[in-house]
Amino acid sequence: VGPYVLVTPNATRRKQLEQIAKKELDDLEQWKKEHRPGPITLMPQRLGGNESEAQVRQNQQMILMQSKYQKKHKREEYVKAKKAAEEAEILKKKAIQREKAERLEVKKRQEEMQRREMLLADQKYKTNELLNRLDVGLPKSDSCQIANPGPESTAWKRSHAYKQALREEENRRLEEMKQEQQRKAELMELKQKQEEETRTRALKNEQRSCLQSLLIFYCTLRVNNAFLDRLQNKTQPNDIYHPGYTG
Repeated sequence: VGPYVLVTPNATRRKQLEQIAKKELDDLEQWKKEHRPGPITLMPQRLGGNESEAQVRQNQQMILMQSKYQKKHKREEYVKAKKAAEEAEILKKKAIQREKAERLEVKKRQEEMQRREMLLADQKYKTNELLNRLDVGLPKSDSCQIANPGPESTAWKRSHAYKQALREEENRRLEEMKQEQQRKAELMELKQKQEEETRTRALKNEQRSCLQSLLIFYCTLRVNNAFLDRLQNKTQPNDIYHPGYTG
C-alpha cells in the first residue's frame, strides 16, 4: 500500500454542524405543530330514509321488472320494425316488377294492334284493288237494267255483295277489338282495385296487431302493479318492526 496522510478530526466544526442540524429539525417539528390541521366540524344531519329495507327491496324489484318489460318491448318493436321494413322492401320490388310486366304487356298489345291494323289496311287495299279490276270489266248501272240480267249483272251483284261482306267483316273485327280493349281495361281496373284492397287489408291487420301488443303490454303492467301493491299492503304493517327500519 502506498503512503497516506492521517488528518485529525476537527471537533469544533463537527459540533457546530450537529447544532445546526438539530436546530433545523427542531424548527421543522415546530412548523408541523403550528400548521397541523384543526378538528373537522360537520353540521349534524339525518342519515338513512323513511322506508324500511323490505320496502326498498320491493321498489328495486319493481324497477327491475319494469326495466325488463321495457327492454322486451323495445326488442319486440325493433323486430317488428325490421320485419315491416323487409316486407315494405319486398312489396316495393314486387310493385316494380308488376309495373315492368304491365308496361311490357301494354307494349305487346300496342304492337299487336299495329300489326293487325297494318294487316287489315293491306287486306283492304288488296281487296279494293281486286274489286276495282273487276269493276273495269263490268257495265254501267244504267245498262244493267234489262229484263233478263246477263252474266255481267250477276258478276256485278256478286262483287257488290262481296264488298258489303268485307265491310261488315271489317266492322265486326273493329268492334271485337274495341270490346277486347274495353274488357282488358276493365280487368286491369279490377286488378288494381283488388291490389288496393289487399294493401289496405294488410295495413289494417298490422295496425290491429300493434294495438293488440300494446293492450297485452298494458294489461301485464296493470297486473304486475296490482300484485306489487298487494305485496306492499301486506308488508307495510310489519315494516316498523323490521330490523332495517330507521324511520
